[in-house]
Amino acid sequence: MKSNKKDIRALTKEQLRDFFVAQGDKAFRGNQVYEWLWGKGAHSFEGMTNLSKQTRDQLEANFVINHIKVDQMQRSSDGTIKNAVRLHDGLIVESVLIPTAKRTTACVSSQVGCSLDCKFCATSRLKRMRNLNADEIYDQVIAIDNESRLYHNHPLSNIVFMGMGEPLMNYKNVIKSIDMITSEEGLGMSPKRITVSTSGVPKIIKKMADDEVKFHLAVSLHSAIDEVRTQIMPFNETFPLKDLKEALEYWYQKTERRITYEYVVWDGINDAKKDIDALVRFCSYVPCKVNLIEYNPIDDGEFQQASSQAIDNYINALERKKIVVNVRRSRGKDIDAACGQLANKS
Repeated sequence: MKSNKKDIRALTKEQLRDFFVAQGDKAFRGNQVYEWLWGKGAHSFEGMTNLSKQTRDQLEANFVINHIKVDQMQRSSDGTIKNAVRLHDGLIVESVLIPTAKRTTACVSSQVGCSLDCKFCATSRLKRMRNLNADEIYDQVIAIDNESRLYHNHPLSNIVFMGMGEPLMNYKNVIKSIDMITSEEGLGMSPKRITVSTSGVPKIIKKMADDEVKFHLAVSLHSAIDEVRTQIMPFNETFPLKDLKEALEYWYQKTERRITYEYVVWDGINDAKKDIDALVRFCSYVPCKVNLIEYNPIDDGEFQQASSQAIDNYINALERKKIVVNVRRSRGKDIDAACGQLANKS
């Protein structure tokens, strides 16, 4: 049964302080509750042990904590962990812990389903049901940090917003979650360890630059030719490459931080010389690096991984122009946790 009580984590620290003052209590009580909610990740009021029973009952009567629950955890043979995360309203999203020898990375979701329509991505086949709240994004990170400590013996080191959903279509909540992740009252993580990946929403990229965000920006590009990009990412018709180019130039002018292009090469789609030449041209607009990503099939066979020769052709062309290029091998394929595979099959 759905509660009509307000989710307490929607309140700012000041609003919590005001609540206690209005109840005839001391304002600092709000600080204590705020620390329990964010610094200690409390799941219940009962667990706030430095508060009196009366105060805890008062909180219980007025508020709820809509905490996520890890419904199912799957572990890959390569150490990757995928969480099926149940939200307070019963909807499910997925998040992933990706380990390497030196670090662990959390790949978190920002929407239930996705606002966009990329044909190669399993998540895009799920209709967007709603945006995640900032606390639901934060909870995914806390859960993965706990798993990192448990299974890999060190805290979470990096976060990528590359899970389910288009982060820039949920900009307010994504920014609020990052503010809390980087706050000393939250996880205290450096924004330089956070990357937000977008399929390219020019207006919001410019807003991020104006907001002077400190995290890194990655763009799922996959083609620098409009006709090809629209074929695989139909929303490109609304946000064409010339608008994306202008927004990225604006980003670099304001932030002086280079952009990462995420780029999958598919057989017969974007593996020809004209595709390579177009990408090299696009990379000349602003300082950038390119991640060539291994493709992970999503059952229907329309998209197939390009040949190793095609990948080598891209690498050679980019390196000739002194553009940094990395080949990213996907992790967690055996549990459908790899890039583009998150589709709530569980």
